[in-house]
Amino acid sequence: MPPKFFLPNRFDLASGSCFCLLASHSDHHLLELTIFADMAHRIVTQVVITGARVFGRAFAEAYKQASVASKHKGSKGNGTSGTFTSSGLTLDEACKILNVKPPQGGETNVELVMERFKKLFDLNDPTKGGSFYLQSKILRARERIEMEIRQAERKAAQDKELQEGWKPKVYKDR
Repeated sequence: MPPKFFLPNRFDLASGSCFCLLASHSDHHLLELTIFADMAHRIVTQVVITGARVFGRAFAEAYKQASVASKHKGSKGNGTSGTFTSSGLTLDEACKILNVKPPQGGETNVELVMERFKKLFDLNDPTKGGSFYLQSKILRARERIEMEIRQAERKAAQDKELQEGWKPKVYKDR
């Protein structure tokens, strides 16, 4: 017969008191498992709460940084020659990459831009031993110059319309 001894059968967390009863050896193992499960539950809860705090602080800090960045971006001037677009290139960088002059008043030699683009793009073909990175920079440079030309043409058309007055296009029914 296994030895009998006193084991804590119930532990009151609020008061810190422990009620002891006479128990058998098998009850001792059951009690150890119960205490371990209760401790594991507490540890998991603490990990979850700590993780939520860390994540919350990181999210708040990222939001603050994004807010400051957007305020800084909004306070910059609206000049087109130095601004970045989705390609990440300024107009000056794009012109240097393709070795062309920047558009003056929206006017540039589009044929020269396309000629330089095709030549450099083909020279940097990865299948011929070129660099994909350089090829993509050349493509972005051409797109940036074309975007600048389109913006200048759009602005010139708006200015022309303002000078001449608005003339709606009327279509006659046939």
